[in-house]
Amino acid sequence: MSFEGQKILPAIRSMKDFDKMLETSFQYGVFLDLHVGMLKSVFDYARKENRKMFLHLDLIHGLSSDEYATEYICQEIKPYGIISTKGNVIKKARQKGIFSTQRMFVIDSSAMNRSIELIHKTDPDFIEVLPGVIPKIITEIREKTGKPIFAGGLIDTVEEVESALEAGATAITTSDRVLWKHFDQK
Repeated sequence: MSFEGQKILPAIRSMKDFDKMLETSFQYGVFLDLHVGMLKSVFDYARKENRKMFLHLDLIHGLSSDEYATEYICQEIKPYGIISTKGNVIKKARQKGIFSTQRMFVIDSSAMNRSIELIHKTDPDFIEVLPGVIPKIITEIREKTGKPIFAGGLIDTVEEVESALEAGATAITTSDRVLWKHFDQK
């Protein structure tokens, strides 16, 4: 899957962030930290603006991130994709035809191996690797899973973005507007 040359997936924490994203050429992004009551209006707005947004299901305030919430989100909100650390959420989103991203935190080799085992069971469309500043880990996970990789967390510079992309990341998730501006193709 290609993001039409888009190297950055803006991570949106507020409507102010989303308005800033709308000033860019980015078509894809990620909503974080939303209140359950805002979901419908925020996604209606995103669709009106022709933006394809992932929803980080684990970060919705007021909604448990389980397979029932996933089913509701997929049927009623219809995001472009979801992001979660939970295998049951990934499986349910895939069943409902929504792009799924398995988020994995690589704190040591044991955590990485457990995450790779989970990825083989859940078969997500994408993997988000955190922290994304370790190129050799991005390369290794891509080789072991064959999945497109989003790199996120602790990426603060243009050089770190480029390094993650060179290591095999498909895109970088970041809320850093300086990086948005640098990589915006507008």
